Amino acid sequence: MDAQARVVKTLAHPTRLFILEELARGERCVCELTEMVGADVSTVSKHLSLLRTAGLVQDDKRGAQVYYSLRCACALSFFSCIDEVLQTVARQHTEETLK
Repeated sequence: MDAQARVVKTLAHPTRLFILEELARGERCVCELTEMVGADVSTVSKHLSLLRTAGLVQDDKRGAQVYYSLRCACALSFFSCIDEVLQTVARQHTEETLK
């Protein structure tokens, strides 16, 4: 349970969720992610380090650049589950409001 909690805690940040969604489209170098996130390199590197430590992403150093990719694509299933929970809650809230 502790290991699972660490992974979920790592996912609990909008920037890290954004990075995972981008990596689902293909590998990216730190410079690309920095531009996409709109933060400095050190901030993006810290987020990537946390994702790597949690086992969600892997890195590949090529010359001066480091490229990241998803280690386990199943992490994206977690997003689908969250979306389903949010839709269910919204639907129930709407039904309760209409009563």
